[in-house]
Amino acid sequence: MDDNNLKIILAEQRQEYQRYLGVVVEDFNTNVKFIAESTSDLQKQLTILREMVVKNTEDLGVIKMDIGLIKGGLKRKVDLEEFEVLEKRVGLLEKKS
Repeated sequence: MDDNNLKIILAEQRQEYQRYLGVVVEDFNTNVKFIAESTSDLQKQLTILREMVVKNTEDLGVIKMDIGLIKGGLKRKVDLEEFEVLEKRVGLLEKKS
C-alpha cells in the first residue's frame, strides 16, 4: 500500500467517524433537552403542589380558630333541656308571685 492509498482510506474513515460522532452528539443533545424539559415540568408541578400545601395549611389554621370560637361559644350557652327546666321554674315563680 502506498501513502496515497493510505491517506485516502484514512480520510474516508475520518469522515465516517465524524459522521458517527455527529449522530452521537445529536442524540446526546436530544436526550439532554428531554431531561431538561422534564425537570422543568417537575419543578412547575412541585411549585403548584407547594402552593396547594401552603393554602391548605392556612385553611386549616382558619378552621382551627373557627372551631375554637365555636367551642368557646358552646361552653357559654345553655342547652335546650336546661333552658326548658329554667323556663318551667320561672313560670312557677311567676304564678306564685
